[in-house]
Amino acid sequence: MAVDKDAAFTLPRGATGFFRPKDGPLPETDRRRFRAALYAAARAADGRVGELEEQAYPRTFHTATVVEGTHESVVLCHAHHPWIAFARERRDWYTEEFLAPPPWAHAFADLGFAVLGRAQLTLPLPDVDTSVLTRGEWREVRFYGITTLGGVLFNAWA
Repeated sequence: MAVDKDAAFTLPRGATGFFRPKDGPLPETDRRRFRAALYAAARAADGRVGELEEQAYPRTFHTATVVEGTHESVVLCHAHHPWIAFARERRDWYTEEFLAPPPWAHAFADLGFAVLGRAQLTLPLPDVDTSVLTRGEWREVRFYGITTLGGVLFNAWA
């Protein structure tokens, strides 16, 4: 399902990748479903899947590429919620370096992922419902200078 880029965004528990043991484990995005969507997207792009790197601590996301001829698109998949974003290059964290979803992004939405657009990912944090964030999460956000929704979702808190 695509998310309306003008809609307010509410952060759920686990959006930052931090958890408190007393709250139990965080949800996990189904990696097999992500792989299936990635291959469907590559077919829709008349391309192929390039590299696929699963999330590893402290990153909050999986990274993959879809290659169309000489062009490579970087696909980000949040490790705890079924959110997809696109970027120009592979990085360990993002702040505002997001791209608009390509035409073939529907393949992710078709398999139940929310495809997040650049306008939504670059929303300033005051425009996002952050009420679920703990004091510890806010401390990290401030320490790393995170100011956007995408910076909270696609980060490496090392």
